[in-house]
Amino acid sequence: MGENPMRIVVLDGCAANPGDLSWDALRALGETVIYDRTPTEEIVPRALGADAVLTNKCPMTAETIAALKGLKYIGVLATGYNIVDVAAAKAAGVAVTNVPAYSTRAVAQHVFALTLEIASRVGMHARAVAEGEWTNAKDFCFWNAPLTELAGKRLGIVGYGAIGRAVGEIGRAFGMMVDAYSPSRCEKSRLDEIIRTADVISLNCPLKPDTAEMINRSTLSMMMRGAWLINTARGGLVNEADVAEALRAGQLGAYAADVVSVEPIRADNPLLTAPNTILTPHIAWAPYETRVRLMNIAVNNLSAFLTGTVLNRMDV
Repeated sequence: MGENPMRIVVLDGCAANPGDLSWDALRALGETVIYDRTPTEEIVPRALGADAVLTNKCPMTAETIAALKGLKYIGVLATGYNIVDVAAAKAAGVAVTNVPAYSTRAVAQHVFALTLEIASRVGMHARAVAEGEWTNAKDFCFWNAPLTELAGKRLGIVGYGAIGRAVGEIGRAFGMMVDAYSPSRCEKSRLDEIIRTADVISLNCPLKPDTAEMINRSTLSMMMRGAWLINTARGGLVNEADVAEALRAGQLGAYAADVVSVEPIRADNPLLTAPNTILTPHIAWAPYETRVRLMNIAVNNLSAFLTGTVLNRMDV
């Protein structure tokens, strides 16, 4: 960068660091400006003159990259990097990095937070106790919904990368029988078998053209009646209207998701009014320890770039 300090702009730092972490390690690498959020129309004005831009969800399109003449580096504060036109960045000589594998255990944990809420209904019963139902109960115990033991149930994992394997480890610890399918292997018959036989299906695969809405009216009709579907991957993996219909019909026993097709969730999303549905606001990746790891990797990526080292580069 010559004698001039590197200029770093963080476009939407609030998600990774809403204030409980430190940006000091990033500031040590250069003159740093941090925005909590950046509207699309403000991306270019705010990033003008930057050598490095860090982004979580702010899109770096071909037009944006072309407008930022001095840009040398784009760091994605996430694993998925579809918000960056990598081909345009490469053509412009702009390095692109991501943060892989930082949230594997946290996401697997959240899969079972959702699964256990369906199985044990802890939240429902805690609210009932707080509202006086136990105080007024005729017996020493009560339950307002069926409770389920996971041991012996068949867990079908769709997407058997690092997260899928971690989900499988936890499932086995609960005594579940684990089946797995990797979309990259294109074993359609294997996927059909899992869909037909699993008591619980966990979606842990990327959203790609061949996986978009892979859960739809047809595949839902193949599932065992009353099966549970857990989605911590991407909302676009399911047809949400079809899932809501299957829930209302009782074909699908429960749907629990940390993601939806459009985020923040729209008021007209059919899942908001579907029965036996649990939705969390895209938080599987967000434990404190996980975000510390994300920040450390993001800083290391940029530091490596400054020394000419290839680390987590998507443009090579």
